[in-house]
Amino acid sequence: MKDVWSNRIVGYSIDSQMTSALAVTALNNAVLRRGNVRGCVLHTDRGSQFRSRKLQRALTGHGVAGSMGRVGAAGDNAAMESFFSLLQKNVLNRKAWAARDELRSAIVTWIERTYHRRRRQSRLGRLTPIEYETIMNEQVALAA
Repeated sequence: MKDVWSNRIVGYSIDSQMTSALAVTALNNAVLRRGNVRGCVLHTDRGSQFRSRKLQRALTGHGVAGSMGRVGAAGDNAAMESFFSLLQKNVLNRKAWAARDELRSAIVTWIERTYHRRRRQSRLGRLTPIEYETIMNEQVALAA
C-alpha cells in the first residue's frame, strides 16, 4: 500500500497467494506505520482479495474508505504499477530465488533501504520519500 502524498510504501505483506488475509495484513501494517488513518482512502483494483468481506470489515474498523477502479482503467493504479515494475526490475528479475524467505528479505530490504531512502523521485522535488516526509512534518510542526 502506497501513500501517494510521499510515495512511501506504508503497508505490505508477502505470501504465496493473493488472499484477503494478505490484503488485511498489508492494511494492518499500514495502520501500524501511520497511526490514525481514519478518513483516508484505500484505492485498489477489482481483485477478489480487495472485494472480500474480511478486507471490507478491516477498512470499516480503521475508518478507511475503500475505492475501486473501473474495469479496464489502467491509469487508476498507475502509481502501484510503476512501483511493481521497479520492484520486478531491481529485485525479482536479478536472480533465481532459492527460497521464498530469501526473496521476502530481498524485497523488504529493497523497499526500506533503497526505495524509501535512496531513490530520489521527481514528483517529490528530487527527494526520497523519507526526506520528503521529514521535511514536510518539520514544516507542519513549525507552523503549529
